[in-house]
Amino acid sequence: MAGYYSEVLETLEDPDAIYEGGSGELLAAKEIQTDKYIVVVYKEISEKDGFVITAFLSSRRKQLERRRVVWPQQK
Repeated sequence: MAGYYSEVLETLEDPDAIYEGGSGELLAAKEIQTDKYIVVVYKEISEKDGFVITAFLSSRRKQLERRRVVWPQQK
């Protein structure tokens, strides 16, 4: 993922969706190519502070969509 540094930051700044993790972490996802996503797992300490746990590439959108969506808000 070292070659995807700017894409990881962009995913955090402007994700397509944010999902809830199992232990209080959040998963930001962004499609970078057709059926190819960057997923950044991170934890928020406060509104202005947090840290990245890990990031990875995935083509398994259905697995992400099983999680509760935190953003954008669902109607």
